[in-house]
Amino acid sequence: MSALPIKKAEETKWDIVSLGEVMLRLDPGAGRVKTARSFAVWEGGGEYNVARGLHRCFGMRSALVTGIPKNDVGLLLEDLIKQGGVSTEYIKWFDYDGIGRGARVGLNFTERGFGVRGALGVSDRAHSAASMLKKGDIDWNTIFKTHGTRWLHTGGIYAALSETTPELVIETLKAAKANGVMTSYDLNFRPSLWKAIGGEKKCQEVNREIAKYVDVMIGNEEDFSKALGFEVEGVDENLSSLDPANFMKMIEKATKAYPNFKAVATTLREVHTASDNDWAAVLWCDGKFYQSKKFPHLDIFDRVGGGDSFASGLIYGFLTGKSLQETVDYGVCHGALAMTTPGDTSMASLKEVENLVKGGSARVAR
Repeated sequence: MSALPIKKAEETKWDIVSLGEVMLRLDPGAGRVKTARSFAVWEGGGEYNVARGLHRCFGMRSALVTGIPKNDVGLLLEDLIKQGGVSTEYIKWFDYDGIGRGARVGLNFTERGFGVRGALGVSDRAHSAASMLKKGDIDWNTIFKTHGTRWLHTGGIYAALSETTPELVIETLKAAKANGVMTSYDLNFRPSLWKAIGGEKKCQEVNREIAKYVDVMIGNEEDFSKALGFEVEGVDENLSSLDPANFMKMIEKATKAYPNFKAVATTLREVHTASDNDWAAVLWCDGKFYQSKKFPHLDIFDRVGGGDSFASGLIYGFLTGKSLQETVDYGVCHGALAMTTPGDTSMASLKEVENLVKGGSARVAR
């Protein structure tokens, strides 16, 4: 039995619906963006990655709400989404004007980083079709009530894309609440998204309003500090501490400020180098704290999407009625595995996650 009031699977069409932008990620592999002559193409987006992970790794029924332009680049994005098994039934298609003045597919040039060279993301996403979505564009009553949905996930990246997306996020969360759908929100603070529209002050203004309608709040230490304004005690300016006690104090402040939070989860990452991180998490639910398994000196192949994979493992735990300890462990183990492969999305299997949760090793499987 789940620790949260979640609808039964047999009563719904979807286990999870995600609202957010999906970009094309152009990956130079082991090289650099500024010197690349070829790129691997992946699809990815903070909110989408969660829905995809829940389907591909955990077998959950996942759907996506986003906007895509009607051109061949948009069709490429649709094809990649379909390969991930996420339903495209609720995508809103935008007419294409020939050069993308009105709507386009966002691009994300991303280096993995290695050793002392950190990962680098260069976004080219302004005026994307997903950012053009606005309040009233989506028939949430059909998605949440007629078709039926157990869980809605969205996040702070999508809320930062345009003047209309925060209002759409709030409309979505309110509609989910009215239809008994559990909601989660990943704060996912990105300085580059807020830089030209008011910085941290505007970010906190937007996210503090959105937080009023969230059941499960997810983020890392920087997210809670920068996006909601909750200071983390005993942590240096680089937020490089893995002491869970500091973050428990922060979570206590957050749950007092937002009594609507049914659960709060924060990932804990200490970066030794781009390819050597300590990785863990803390979950607060039902008035108690649960510390995850810890991965000291986790070897990182590609850290992008690790937090999203944590969120999908966590949500899987709630959806399937795992214990709260198992729930946070599924999250942290799925996140750890996702960072061992390239691309934004998880390539892990449920068997691999379960093996790691149970304390399995990295011995050769034959």
